[in-house]
Amino acid sequence: MDGMSIEHSMAEAEWQVRCDLAALYRLLAKHRMTDLIYTHVSARVPGCDDQFLINHYGVAFDEMRASDLVKINAAGNPVDEADQGKQVNAAGFTIHSAVHGARHDLACVIHTHTQAGIAVSCQEEGLLPISQHALKFYGHLGYHGYEGIALDLEERQSIVQDLGPHRALILRNHGLLAAGRTIPEAFDHIYFLERACQAQIAAQAGGGRLVFPPETVRLRTAAQFNDGESVPFYVDLAWAAELRRLPGGAEAHCC
Repeated sequence: MDGMSIEHSMAEAEWQVRCDLAALYRLLAKHRMTDLIYTHVSARVPGCDDQFLINHYGVAFDEMRASDLVKINAAGNPVDEADQGKQVNAAGFTIHSAVHGARHDLACVIHTHTQAGIAVSCQEEGLLPISQHALKFYGHLGYHGYEGIALDLEERQSIVQDLGPHRALILRNHGLLAAGRTIPEAFDHIYFLERACQAQIAAQAGGGRLVFPPETVRLRTAAQFNDGESVPFYVDLAWAAELRRLPGGAEAHCC
């Protein structure tokens, strides 16, 4: 393949990532996982370990387009001339650059401030193994202690350490973080983690004694969810179904 073909191929790959990432922002809005403009989602630029795409600060999630995403480098500076002057959430850069810089196996990172996610993050015991959704993360979930608004780049080291080998992290007194090897997988993780938190808060609100599955069942269920090196086929099926249900159609965000 000649240089021009490689360049064209990489441009096509990046545009597809832009479209998928913009769709992910809109899906988070659809599922009510936004906090005005103050959370963020990012995706690694194909073929670049030191560049990722993140939202133009101030654009609402439900109006996000592929062209609204800003490509930034490891220093947090826009790469493309067209993005010069566009603002990126500073705390978002700290959190996402931490994960992208250390975990090259992960292509997408999602951070949310939902009511249920924040509520569970404030509980000493964290996510309880009381639902099938929660058991997806049993033994596969990290916890990061609150250090204030994530503006200090030194916090990146503890974020990476607390995430460890996992793809999900509860940020104490703050919210949730989920990542994936693909954008659909990252969406799958944040969706299940959010629903697990919602189920926990609802169960606790009922006031009755909670039922905990035996340890053997917890481990077996977690293994069923996490038994392969590749992204499960059903993740892509669910992603495709969600794209079809996006307001404005599956391609409205690709502009």
